[in-house]
Amino acid sequence: MRGKALRLYRGFVRRKVWVILSLLLLLFLLSLLSLSLGAARLGPGEVWRAFFSRFLPLSPPDRLSEVIVWELRVPRVLLAVLAGAGLALAGAVSQGLLRNPLASPYTLGISSAAGFGASLALVLGLGVVGGEYLVVANAFCFALLATLLVWALGLKKGMSPESVILAGIAVMYLFSSLTSILQYAAEPRALQGVVFWLMGGLHTATWEGVLPVLVLLLLCSPPLLGSSWDLNAIAVGDETARSLGVNVKRVRGMGLVLLSLLTAGIVSFTGTIGFIGLVSPHLARMLVGGDHRFLLPCSCLVGALLLLGADTLARTLLAPTEIPVGAITSLLGIPFFLHLLLRKRRDYWP
Repeated sequence: MRGKALRLYRGFVRRKVWVILSLLLLLFLLSLLSLSLGAARLGPGEVWRAFFSRFLPLSPPDRLSEVIVWELRVPRVLLAVLAGAGLALAGAVSQGLLRNPLASPYTLGISSAAGFGASLALVLGLGVVGGEYLVVANAFCFALLATLLVWALGLKKGMSPESVILAGIAVMYLFSSLTSILQYAAEPRALQGVVFWLMGGLHTATWEGVLPVLVLLLLCSPPLLGSSWDLNAIAVGDETARSLGVNVKRVRGMGLVLLSLLTAGIVSFTGTIGFIGLVSPHLARMLVGGDHRFLLPCSCLVGALLLLGADTLARTLLAPTEIPVGAITSLLGIPFFLHLLLRKRRDYWP
């Protein structure tokens, strides 16, 4: 009996590992496809030779192909993968910590606060630093400010899921109102910049922008991924988690700080990109179930696939005109939630 149970468990784990490996392969293939598409007329052979010549002994590509691939497309693909993975990881952790299927990093007011910081820089030119990083630094600092507000308000009520969600909604509406006031007072040119930033996009992707996002992901993802057992316990209930030795208040507080830091760093460089952190964990849960050991890495891969696919569509559908990627992700996310509502599926959520 014990041997049969062990075989069933190993098969259970093997299936989930194969799903994750399949998603990883799909992400690699989609990355190659995304590198091949764009406004510049380059054939797939030219693009792939320019890309793989850095790693394999191939004939060197022409200079134009090399510049387009390595200075324009590779940073954009990398930023899409890193941002999608980071937002999805933050979404899965926030849903696990708060035991709420509609929780996401943006529920905590991070997006609204970052938008206000960016608007303050674009409309009034005010910020914590000057120069070319004015908008990025403002968005990051105000996103962290929102995190501190939510953390402090939630701490006063014992870091319960309800108190954190209500604090996040209050902070979200506060910064949304302030952003609306700035938009109302802005000049047309500044207003256009604010609206475009709030819609999100990866058109400004550079190697200098990819590096900070990569560093934040490397710093924040290991402790978040390592909290999978605690999240599994919290999913059953706070009392049960405490009886299993989990310090729920500490895990929830540290988790919120880490996922907020990760989200703040991403939205500072990409603008507001909605639905990735909300939809990806649900799709991953349908694929591998609710065990956070597999749900968290699967969510990262699904988020990377969704954002990379959305960005590829955004820059190719009406090329050379580019659609803001935030609009594409919203269009992809809304039908998904309508499908969930109409099907009334609950079997994938504990």
